[in-house]
Amino acid sequence: MESDRIKWDDRYAGAELAMGEEPSRFLVERIDQILSVCPGQEAFDIACGEGRNSIFLARHGFRVTGVDISPVGLAKGRERAAAGSLAIDFLQADLETYRFTATYDLIVNINFLLRELIPLAVAALNPRGLFLFESILDTPTLQGYHTRHFLLQPGELPTLFSSQHGKIIHYEELPGADVPVARLIFQRS
Repeated sequence: MESDRIKWDDRYAGAELAMGEEPSRFLVERIDQILSVCPGQEAFDIACGEGRNSIFLARHGFRVTGVDISPVGLAKGRERAAAGSLAIDFLQADLETYRFTATYDLIVNINFLLRELIPLAVAALNPRGLFLFESILDTPTLQGYHTRHFLLQPGELPTLFSSQHGKIIHYEELPGADVPVARLIFQRS
């Protein structure tokens, strides 16, 4: 959607990295577990923005495809990956209409919620592939303006994965965190 692209291009337009240079804390905390059970090294980063999580995964040996709606964010990701001699395939696409054309051993979804994409992403996982998911949780303590449709409700995340073929190997909600989140790692059967 054009308005989404413009919004994210504006957010990524500054000289600084909008989400910072560091990868998701959840991804960092779980990388050893991921490496120990992931069936291969093909990774897909949903709504990758400026590439912070894609770069982290590439540094850990994954061949990464990162997709985002913003060409501005992707350009920053490409520049940072090139500076680190990392080969990452950054693709511009609107995730509301995106269809997976390959399969992956790991799919990462951080700070993005498009419920309709979850079954498509699970279907794009190789057998025993992992889906690491973290998104903002709607709580009374959540600060700032947020569109409620793009927030997880308490207890919703495991429900979104309950009809998928596989199992949840990690789940937690952090309603008291500075930014309340729900986190999950799903493994396809």
